[in-house]
Amino acid sequence: MIRFAEPAHPFDRPVRVEADIDGLECVQGAIPAHLDGTYYKVVSDRQFPSFVENDLGYFNDDGMALAFRFHDGKVTYKSRFIRTPRFQAERAAGRSLFGKYRNQFDDDAMVEGMLRGNANTNLFFHGGKLYAAKEDSPPIILDPDTLDTLGVYDFEGSLTSKSSTAHPKVDPLTGEMVFFGYAAKGDTTRDIAYYEADSTGQIIHETWFKAPYSAMVHDFAVTQNYVIFPIIPLRSEREWIEEGKSAFQWDASEDVYLGVIPRKGDGAGIRWFRGRSRFSSHILGAFDDGRYIYIDSPVSESKYFPWFPNMDGSPHDPVKGQTTLTRWTIDLHDGADGFTESQISKLGVEFPRMDDRFETMKHTWGAMAVSAVPGIEVQGHGFRWISTIDYATGEQKLYYPGDGSTVGEPVFVPGSANAPEGHGYVFVLVSRRDAMHSDLVVLDAQNIDKEPVCTLRMPLRVPKGLHGNWVSAEELAQRTD
Repeated sequence: MIRFAEPAHPFDRPVRVEADIDGLECVQGAIPAHLDGTYYKVVSDRQFPSFVENDLGYFNDDGMALAFRFHDGKVTYKSRFIRTPRFQAERAAGRSLFGKYRNQFDDDAMVEGMLRGNANTNLFFHGGKLYAAKEDSPPIILDPDTLDTLGVYDFEGSLTSKSSTAHPKVDPLTGEMVFFGYAAKGDTTRDIAYYEADSTGQIIHETWFKAPYSAMVHDFAVTQNYVIFPIIPLRSEREWIEEGKSAFQWDASEDVYLGVIPRKGDGAGIRWFRGRSRFSSHILGAFDDGRYIYIDSPVSESKYFPWFPNMDGSPHDPVKGQTTLTRWTIDLHDGADGFTESQISKLGVEFPRMDDRFETMKHTWGAMAVSAVPGIEVQGHGFRWISTIDYATGEQKLYYPGDGSTVGEPVFVPGSANAPEGHGYVFVLVSRRDAMHSDLVVLDAQNIDKEPVCTLRMPLRVPKGLHGNWVSAEELAQRTD
């Protein structure tokens, strides 16, 4: 019998629907006719109820790929479950077989040794391929038109790590994709493998090193000259998962380490820069000027995620866990092993994004999902606004979707190939929680506080999701599968 636990709000019930809609309804504004490409996003849904009590929700749910195809002023929609080995095994069995998040000891014996990844964290396009990624496994390749699953991808045998990040960075000057795998020799190991792939997707660089301790390394920073690995004290230990405890726990007594390697450098030469305990998960952007490395990220005093416990047994502190946009600066020449920190914004933010055409380089614009604005109180929880920031002026603008609504990650779409930085559109999925449906809202990236460019009504709920990206029709024409 299939029966899901009742969530706190009915909007958050599993959707379990694969859909095709030939033309989303535009209920406000007009779809920009010149936009030609696809907005891909991955969300977390679940085909069968978990057998784990108080499971981690969308962290441990099945990945579902979404595609919004823009062409000639029309938008079509498609959604498909990603057929990971895990998904296929459970579908064949007609029930859940995998247990707690990142804990193979909790799985049904019939799936022992099987890849546990559910491809529910990011969709990105590189070298003619559409990747669906989860950081605990190799990526999955999808057909960019049909969203059919083509299979697990190990870079034609060149990926030696057991895992691969869901947050690669693409150098816009060379087309190279920089990526890594943490826990690269298996869950809770300290091994990290750093890779670079050329513009066709062939791995051209690999090196390994060990982190100071085993921890979740969800994202990292890349500049024109350096790669930076943040080791944050959301730690993991094998004995925890063997005992059925949470795979990750917050260790406030442990310091943060920023590991710096020159681009295409040797892991044996990594330099570690150390600072007090604090939390960071996502990177907005990073750049260097030869001496200083600048890294912009939402940072908080304690962990952001309430579902991972504190090692000392104390309760989650949402105030200390509220992240604000912060800049970390590393001085490579002063001989010190620390780094400095300065707050950029007082808004409570996460899911930071930049104009990806400026990845690895100095950036002057960014967008974020906002959960708290000083001086403004709204009913309910979650991300309630989208914010943009102009680094030159410090100005921040806010989009508020209305009461009873929450927002997902903002994604920037250039107005044209040669548009100035931050000039174009911000796409955001809005959950109309009271009305029980979702909208795709297109905002003017320079004026998100004004009326949206258009609002596309969806006749269904879109589940909670994480990351996505815009892929132009020109890029999609270069597909290799």
